[in-house]
Amino acid sequence: MAMTAYETYTRTKSRIMLGLCVLFTASIIGVLALVTGYLVSIGYKSIDLDFFTKDPVAIGAEGFPGGMRNGIVGTLILIGLASTVGIPIGMLTGIYLAEYGGGSRMGNAVRFIADVLTGVPSIVVGILGYELLVVPLGRHNGWAGSLALAFIMIPLVARTTEEMLLLVPRSYREASVALGATKARTILKVVLPAATGSVITGIMLAIARVAGETAPLLFTALASRFFETNPNHAFPSLTVQIYNNAAKSPSPEEHRKAWAGILVLLFLIFVLNLAVRMTARALTGKK
Repeated sequence: MAMTAYETYTRTKSRIMLGLCVLFTASIIGVLALVTGYLVSIGYKSIDLDFFTKDPVAIGAEGFPGGMRNGIVGTLILIGLASTVGIPIGMLTGIYLAEYGGGSRMGNAVRFIADVLTGVPSIVVGILGYELLVVPLGRHNGWAGSLALAFIMIPLVARTTEEMLLLVPRSYREASVALGATKARTILKVVLPAATGSVITGIMLAIARVAGETAPLLFTALASRFFETNPNHAFPSLTVQIYNNAAKSPSPEEHRKAWAGILVLLFLIFVLNLAVRMTARALTGKK
């Protein structure tokens, strides 16, 4: 049976749109592959065992330029501390907005504040952390750095959690309440499990965002050339170490170490995302 002119038009239009989607998707993947390949081609030359087992060494000292062990471990600790604070607060805020806030004045106000905070430049967060957490203590410290990162995470996790919970069909909630479950139990046992995968994706985005932040840490945790696990002191981080090597050091060796640090930072973010995704699959029972 021959197609009408309208059917031919709609089918052609559909194919064009599909072709554009494939084209732009391939373009994004191509740019990502180009950037990743460029980083690998430059950074891998400076990655060796010393990079992961030694700390930075001052110019002219024996063993220069050393490695970035302190920055790698420091970044993991800062992300862990920030996630411990930011993820629970962000998720609870998102649950409130989706399940209790609705169109209330309080809900609208919290939603508006979260949207504003999402767009606040990270350097502003760093200055705020400096005034509130560094000046009173009289020294830069890892606690201030982790809390600054948590401050960035909270609105991202909150708004993502809200949107993902709103996608869960209302019939799920109604069926749970009809069976005698309380609202709190419905949220914990029905709504959250149904949205776990999407919520985890939002958490991954927040972690990836703070993992690459430098400005807040320059004002709060500052940096340290030594291996440090005590957040009460100036704290090392991979991003600040990369910044110092690339922008402040005149040494070509430290510039190459900065490229290697960028490559390792990308790998860390990939591993963290993979770990979180695998945890989400285990929690939801997916294979």
